[in-house]
Amino acid sequence: MKIEITATARTEEGTGASRRLRNRGFTPGIIYGAGKPAQPVQLDHNALSRHLKMEAFHASILTMKLGEHSEQVLLRDVQMHPFRQMVLHVDFQRVAADQKIHMKVPLHFTNAENSPGVKFGHGIISHVLNEIDIACLPAALPEFIEVDLGAIELGQSVHLADLKMPAGVESVQFSRGDNAVVATIQVPRGEVAKEEGGQAASAVPASAQKAETKAEAKPAAKPAAKPAAKK
Repeated sequence: MKIEITATARTEEGTGASRRLRNRGFTPGIIYGAGKPAQPVQLDHNALSRHLKMEAFHASILTMKLGEHSEQVLLRDVQMHPFRQMVLHVDFQRVAADQKIHMKVPLHFTNAENSPGVKFGHGIISHVLNEIDIACLPAALPEFIEVDLGAIELGQSVHLADLKMPAGVESVQFSRGDNAVVATIQVPRGEVAKEEGGQAASAVPASAQKAETKAEAKPAAKPAAKPAAKK
């Protein structure tokens, strides 16, 4: 998915200049990297806000139109206002086609409803990770990594080693020897409680259960009659 965003160079810097810029409906930002000097820029706030709502905008190579030329960049940081829907500042990093990049990409979970653990075991899926850190060349950067849950049984887990990574893409965490859990299918708590209750009942000897049943069924003894009062 090709995403383009337009920016213009800015010459004024500092807190006061950034405040005036925001009051006019723009967001200050900066472009850096690829061995070039950092370039302060400004972007239309409304257009930027719309782009930030797109998942792909956070994990894609973006085409930044700056004046008469364009650059390939990655979104690296977004600073938001503490309580207003306002973007205070954005950072973009230039990318070189022959240099690997590190990027967090989202995980998309599929076929959960067809999982045996859900379909027959009535299990609950827990997403332990929702994104992973990957390394690849810019041209191989995926928008997301798919996690297929279609064959997962009750009580099983999906690990990083189970993911089908696109060609040229590797998990940074897994390459360092950490085969982290991505998702699990667990027995619902209510089912666990029922099972434990059933096991506890079956552990009581049959003779004890019968004695307890008889004790409950035996009618309570009638109180003794009071002696008649003397006249």
